[in-house]
Amino acid sequence: MRSSDRPTDPSADASGTTHHGNDHTNDHTNDDPPRPATPEQLHLLHAAAPRVTRERVQAEPVTSTVPLPVARVVLDVGLAHLDREFEYAVPEKLADAARPGVRIKARFAGKDVSGYIVARVAEPEHTGRLTPLRRVVSPEPVLTPYVLDACRAVADHYAGPLADVLRLAVPPRHAAAEKALDAKPVPAFERPGAPQGTVWQRYPAGDAFLRRLSGGDDPAASWLAAPTVDPDNDWPAALAQAAHATLHGGRGALLVVPDHRDLDRLDAALTAELGEGRHVRLTAEQGPQARYTAWLKVLRGHVRCVIGTRAAAWAPVRDLGLLASWDDGDDLLAEPRSPYPQTREVLRLRAAREQAALLLGGFVRSVPVQRWLEDGVVRPVQTRTAPGSVPRVIVAGDEREVERAGAAAHAHLPPVAWSTARAALEQGPVLVQVPRRGYLPTLRCGQCREVARCEHCHGPMGLPAPTSPPVCRWCGRAAEPWRCPECYSTRLHAAVVGARRTAEELGRAFPGAPVLRSGAGEIVASVSSTPQLVIATPGAEPIAEFGYAATLLLDGWALLDRAALDAGEETYRRWTAAAALTRPASHGGAVVVCGVSSGVTLPPVEALVRWAPDTFAERELAARRELDLPPSSWIVLLTGDAADLDAFSTAARQALDDSVPLERIGPMPNPGGEGTSMLLRAPRAHAPAVTRAIAAARGIRSARKLPGTVTVRVDPSGALL
Repeated sequence: MRSSDRPTDPSADASGTTHHGNDHTNDHTNDDPPRPATPEQLHLLHAAAPRVTRERVQAEPVTSTVPLPVARVVLDVGLAHLDREFEYAVPEKLADAARPGVRIKARFAGKDVSGYIVARVAEPEHTGRLTPLRRVVSPEPVLTPYVLDACRAVADHYAGPLADVLRLAVPPRHAAAEKALDAKPVPAFERPGAPQGTVWQRYPAGDAFLRRLSGGDDPAASWLAAPTVDPDNDWPAALAQAAHATLHGGRGALLVVPDHRDLDRLDAALTAELGEGRHVRLTAEQGPQARYTAWLKVLRGHVRCVIGTRAAAWAPVRDLGLLASWDDGDDLLAEPRSPYPQTREVLRLRAAREQAALLLGGFVRSVPVQRWLEDGVVRPVQTRTAPGSVPRVIVAGDEREVERAGAAAHAHLPPVAWSTARAALEQGPVLVQVPRRGYLPTLRCGQCREVARCEHCHGPMGLPAPTSPPVCRWCGRAAEPWRCPECYSTRLHAAVVGARRTAEELGRAFPGAPVLRSGAGEIVASVSSTPQLVIATPGAEPIAEFGYAATLLLDGWALLDRAALDAGEETYRRWTAAAALTRPASHGGAVVVCGVSSGVTLPPVEALVRWAPDTFAERELAARRELDLPPSSWIVLLTGDAADLDAFSTAARQALDDSVPLERIGPMPNPGGEGTSMLLRAPRAHAPAVTRAIAAARGIRSARKLPGTVTVRVDPSGALL
C-alpha cells in the first residue's frame, strides 16, 4: 500500500480543511525554521528514498467521478513511526457512506486494519496510485471534529500515538445498539428554566459563575467546596445546579467523578434537579451495549448532559458548554493505559478548543491546579470556613497527652481517640479510617525490628489472615517458616495494622457496638445514623445519614512516610475527604488524627486543623518550585532496560536544539528488581519542544524495530515519583 509520508496534520475538520489548534503544548507554527535532521532521521529518509522514486516513476493521475475522491484516514496502528494520516481512494460504491468520522476497514501491510476517515479532499498529496478503501464498517460518524482535535492535542501533550488516544476516546461499536436506537427519533432540545436558590450562593463568586454559565460564557474555575452533611447543599447538588445553568444557557454539560459511588450521588442530585431522562451515565464498567447506547444518545443529541467516570471525559456532547471534574487529584482519574493522560488535562484541552467552561472542584486543591491558578488559567471560587461549620480536629500524641498517658499516647488507638469514640457512639456512628487493607500488611522482625522481606524478590512480607503464614506482597510466595537474615529470629511483629485487624481490636475495645468494614471488594455505599463503628480504607468511606459523630484517622505515619512526591498532598486529600463526612463542631463533630510525630508541625496536619486547603496548596507548590520539582518543572518517566533507556534518552537529546536544557536523572532500579527507571527533566517553558523530541525518539525506536519495551509517561502523577 502506498501512502503519503508527510507529517500528521494537527487537525482536520469535516470539510477536509486543515487547521491548527491553539494549545500551548504545541505552540510552533508553519513559519518556524526547520530543525536540523538528526543522524537517525537522515538514515530513515535515505532508506526510504529509492522506494519513493520508483513510486513516482509509476505514478498515475487520480481520476474518479466521485466528489472528493480522496479519504484521509487515521489507522488503528499503535506504532509511533506510523503516527500520521494515510490517503486512500474512495470507491464509487462508498461515495455516500465514507463520510468524515465513520469507521472503515482499509488494506495496510497485507491485512485489513480498522480506522477512521478524518477528511475527504479533492486532490491527494501522494503522487502514486491510491489503494481503495475496503469498506465502511458503520455509517455512524463516531469521531467528531472536536473530539478528533482534542485527541490530537492529548497525543501531542503526552508524546503518544494518536491511535492510542482514539482507543480511549471512542468505545467499540455494538451493532445491536445502533439498530435499537435507530428507531428512536432525536427529540428537540428543550432548555430548562433557570436554577433557583442555588448552593452557589454560599460562595462570593458563586452567583457570578452561574450567571456566566447561563449566558453561554466559558469561565474556568478552581472550586474549593465547603464541607456539609446536608445532601441538599453538598457538592453533588452544586454540580447538578452548574449543569442546570449550562443547559439553561442552551449548551451541553459533561461532569466527571472518580468512582461509581460518587456517580450514584451525582446521578441522584441531577435527577432531582432536572428530572428523569435529562442526562445519561457513561462509564467503562457498563456492558458493551449499555455503554455504546449511552454514548450514541450523546452523539446523536438525545441528551446534552453526561455524567460518568474517567471514560466520560471524551463524550461527544453537542455544543459543549461545561466540563467539570470532582476531586481531580484522585488517582482513579489517571488513565492506566497509554499514553496515560490525566482527566483534568483532557478536560482543560477540550475546554480550550470548544470554548467551554471548566470547573475543577474538591474539598482540597491539587498542586497542578494551584499552578494553573497562579498562571491565570483558572480563577478561585471558595469561601471562608467558619470554625463551627467544620469538625473540631484533635491531634493525638501532643505534649499534654504524653504527660497524662505516657507511652500510651503513641499507641495504635491512643487514649484521646478511645475517649472521643466512646462519647461519639452515644450520638451516632463513628468512622475509623485505616490506611491499609488486609490483616497485617507489613511485618517486622520481632527481635531486631528490621522489615521482614521475601528471600526471593526482597519484597515486604505481610500476614493476610491470623492463621496464615507470612506472604510476600510482591511475588505472592509464602515463607514457612520465615527467618530474619540479620539476627536469625523467627518472631514477627506488626509494623502496620490493616483494616481487618483494626476491626477485631475495636470490637474488643467497644463491646456491644456493631462493627462494619468497608474496603476493596466489599465497599459499603451508606450507613444509617445508629451508633456503630465503621472501619474503612481511604476512598471507601460510606456516607452516613446526618454525618458521623466522630472520625478517627489511624496510623497517619503510614500515609505521610510513603516514598512518593505527593505523599503529603495525598494524605491531606484523604484526611479531608473523611473529615468532610463528619458533623460540624457546632453539632459535636470531632476528628482525631493518630500516629503522627509529636512536637513536629507537619503541613498536612496543620492544614487539617485550620481547614486551610488553599494555604496548603500554595505552600506545597512553593516548596516544589524551590526544588525544581513538578508541576513547576516538566518531567517524563521512562521505564525499561537500562541500555534501552540510555539509547532512548540519547535519541531525544539529539532531536533537541542545543539551547534546550534536558536533565537526565538515573537510571535507577524499580521496586522488586525488575527493570529500571529514568527521569528526564526540563523547564516547563521548553515542554512542547521536549515532548516533540520524545515523540521523535519513540518513532526512531519503532521504525528500527528495536527489541525490548520503553514505557513513556509524560507528567506522571506524584505517586510514581
